[in-house]
Amino acid sequence: MKQTLRDLAEKLGCHLLGDGSITVSSVSSLQSATSESLVFVEDAQHLDTALRSSAGAVIAGDFATGSAPKPILISPQPRLTFARAARLLRDPERDRAIHPSAIVSISAEIGRNVAIGAHAILGEHVRIGDETTIGAGSVIGGDAGAEVKIGSHCRIDPNVTIYPGTTLGDRVIVQAGAVLGSEGFGYVRDSQTGHYEQFPQIGRLVIEDDVEIGANSTIDRGALDETRIRRGTKIDNLVHIGHNVEIGEDVVIAAQTGLSGSAVVENNVIIGGQVGIADHVRIEAGAILGAQSGIPTKKIIRGKGVVFWGTPARPIREYLKELAFLSRSAKERD
Repeated sequence: MKQTLRDLAEKLGCHLLGDGSITVSSVSSLQSATSESLVFVEDAQHLDTALRSSAGAVIAGDFATGSAPKPILISPQPRLTFARAARLLRDPERDRAIHPSAIVSISAEIGRNVAIGAHAILGEHVRIGDETTIGAGSVIGGDAGAEVKIGSHCRIDPNVTIYPGTTLGDRVIVQAGAVLGSEGFGYVRDSQTGHYEQFPQIGRLVIEDDVEIGANSTIDRGALDETRIRRGTKIDNLVHIGHNVEIGEDVVIAAQTGLSGSAVVENNVIIGGQVGIADHVRIEAGAILGAQSGIPTKKIIRGKGVVFWGTPARPIREYLKELAFLSRSAKERD
């Protein structure tokens, strides 16, 4: 979708240097740029390379002020502005129809300009907000049970399953193969027979606005109450979130991480890949868990901006000191 640099600068809140009538249609790397591409640099070291590239224009910081051979959009956060520009330049949805092979229950409530892909199934008590897209082969709700609510401007990719009792806010993105609202892993052991029987898994799953969920991730509904993912959280591919988990705002969770039941993750936490979090753990606001860390049951992780690493996880400085001590001890034995 072509836009003039003048229009882009106004929408992005940038100061434009150069010809505002030039149009761009996409974003790209420096290496693959064309005359209609927009690129970005975050430091003066790479500015000359960007200006010599084939790009039509460059997003850069205040270090780029002055005359230049091509237009520059000045931004205090070039990478963030580049990401926002990419969304503005993305081609709009062209086909907003309901595919003839889709199965939509007569009780479903469908908003304005909703797209539903081939072989998707929308069961009883499903409500879909305006401008939302449901991908091919997705299954939303069921023939009976609690309703499913999906807000406006959401993107549900192909082959997503959303169980009854699930609520999604606005602008939620769910990538292919994700499963939302499935039964949690909760069992009661019969002390006489040694057999296990399932504890009721009849709660809800609530996903707030602007959450993004990666491909093949799974989020269980609450056992008796709810599992909740708060506004702005970003979840990578292949993440599992158990029943009754509470995740705060603007949390980032990398791939192959698992959170056991009733864990609490507060706002602005960063969780690396393959982290294991046991049940009833609390990760307080702003903590950072390094890749492959392990958090044992009922542990509290506290420290805004502090990196924790290892199993059991502890502050990285402490962990590295332990590793250094072990290394010295091994050398002394040798």
